[in-house]
Order: sequence, then structure tokens, then C-alpha cells
Amino acid sequence: MTLSPSSIEQVIPGQGAMTQPSARARRRRFRFVANAKAATGLAILGVYALLAVIGPWIAPYDPDARSADVLQAPSARHWFGTTHLGQDIFSQILVGARSVVVVGLIAGVLATILSVLIGVTAGYLGGAADESLSALSNVFLVIPALPLIIIVASLVDQAGELLVAMIIGLTSWAWGARVLRAQTLSLRRRDYVEAARATGERTWRIIGFEILPNLTAIIASGFVGTVIFAVMSEITLAFIGISSVSSWNWGTILFWAQGQQALAQGAWWWFVPAGLAIALLGTALALINFGIDEFVSPRLRTGGRTRIRTADGRTVRMRVGFTPVLAPRPAPVPMQRSADVPDTTREGTS
Repeated sequence: MTLSPSSIEQVIPGQGAMTQPSARARRRRFRFVANAKAATGLAILGVYALLAVIGPWIAPYDPDARSADVLQAPSARHWFGTTHLGQDIFSQILVGARSVVVVGLIAGVLATILSVLIGVTAGYLGGAADESLSALSNVFLVIPALPLIIIVASLVDQAGELLVAMIIGLTSWAWGARVLRAQTLSLRRRDYVEAARATGERTWRIIGFEILPNLTAIIASGFVGTVIFAVMSEITLAFIGISSVSSWNWGTILFWAQGQQALAQGAWWWFVPAGLAIALLGTALALINFGIDEFVSPRLRTGGRTRIRTADGRTVRMRVGFTPVLAPRPAPVPMQRSADVPDTTREGTS
């Protein structure tokens, strides 16, 4: 029996099919598209970090300097307007970025270090160490950060940035430690961990090279969550006047705007820029957290409800909250019988 050229092409892929991207390359592309949120959040966060470093040097005015331009709307001279004392709000926004970023960074790093040390140690060692560290985590889980900061602030003249960051970091590690402990309990029973233990590897090496790499996404997500909480806590404390009102941050701007009845006076430029800066920073951190979740959880990878992409000749419809499902391949066309081959089939027997 002879096969037609079209039949042969259906059985043996052509040169174009051989050069199509592999399944791994397609998965990388989908991951990159799905983590566009993380890329956007990192870009915005990079701008904030840059402003925290160079903000005080590029500020056009001293944020404490007074002038005769009282409660002036945004103009070419004062981009974000002025306060009731003629202070430049744009300069206050630039200078205040450093305080917010520093508090969030210190608190996030401190809480992450404590959660990794306590959570991974408790999960890997088990036994009495696990029970003791778990009890310690349960104690810190019920300690509220904001009331504790208010109490400490009442005992000192002004709660500085370092003190606020330390208290937030020391009271925010317990939840992350519990999550890491649960994951470590699961990982320590894996084959590769058992093999490393059987070969006589040291405990610290097994934790550092076998367990921690598999916890990177969880650690990063916990760090971002702590930074969000620390930033919002610092702004809240400044807004209610608990932290130092002599050092500028965005909460301090809102504190003075609320105290001088900026909304009643129609001075929207006094509180809107600070509010937008806070909202944009929170959005950037939330996008990074969402991107991390999508990267580690296939069920959260999304490309939008209406976007349709193609991969290897198949339609891929992205659905929110679910892994992209590949449509089935079309049924193969049956091979055509050549004309020079006689038909030996019979419809029945006599």
C-alpha cells in the first residue's frame, strides 16, 4: 500500500514542527506573562527606593522652610502646592520617602530573619525544640504591634524610626515562622533530604542547600507582607501623632493637613499627593506579592479573561484563577487509500 504525500506529512512532522519551541520554553513564556504584576511592582518600588536615596538632595526647597506663599495651589514654582506656613509639599514628599522605606526595610528584614531561624529550626529538628519554639511563636502571635508601640511611645519623648521598626519587626515574625515550620515538616521527609542525611551531611548544610531553596518564594512573600504592614503602621503612627512629628514622612504630612482642616479649607493639594504616594507604594508591594503567589502556584497564573494565545498550533485560553487549559488537538485526518491499490474488502459473505 502506498501513502500519499499528505498522509506522510501527517505522520512525520515537517521541518517547521521540529523547530518549534519546547514545552519548557512555552512554560517560561507563560510564567513571564503571568508575572507581569511582579515586574510592574518591582519597577514602581525601584522608583521609591531611588527617591529614598536621592530625595533629600533633589528636593527644591527645605521642607521646614516657611514662605509668604501660604496655601498656594500647585503651580510651576510649587508643584504640589504649599501648606498654611508656606512650606513646599513636593519637598516634604521627597524627604518623607526615606523614612517610610527605611522603616519598612528594617522591619521586614528583622521579621524575616527571625521567622526563618525559628520556623525552619523548629520544623527540621522537631521534638522538644519544635515544641518550645512553637510555644514561643504562639506567644508572639497574640502580641499586637500598634498598641505596644503606643505604650512604648508614652514612655519616651518621641518614638523614632528605628524604635518603631524594631517593635514592628519583633512582633511580626510569628506568623511567617509557623508557615515555614509547616513547610519544613513536609520537606524534611523528601527523598533528597533523606539521601543527604544518609550520606552524613551536616544539619546546617542540609537546611541551607536542600530546604531553604525550596522555601524562597514563601520567605519572599512573608518579607513583602511584613514591609506592607510596617509601612502602613509607620504612616498610621505618624498620622495620629505617636511617632515624631518633627521628622517628615507621609503620615506627618497627613497629620498636619488634618490638624489644620485642609479638607474644610479646600486645600486638596495638601493631602492628596501624600495619599497617592501611600496608595501607589501599597499597590506596588501588593503586585509583587501577587506575582510571587502566581509564580509558585500554577492555579493562580493568569493572563486575563479575554486574552487568547496560541502554543504549538493549539489555542490557549487564559482563565482567572486557573491554570491555562490547552484545547484538544483536532482529530487526525484518516489516511487516503491510493488509487492503484485494489479494494479487497467485501461487504458480506454469501
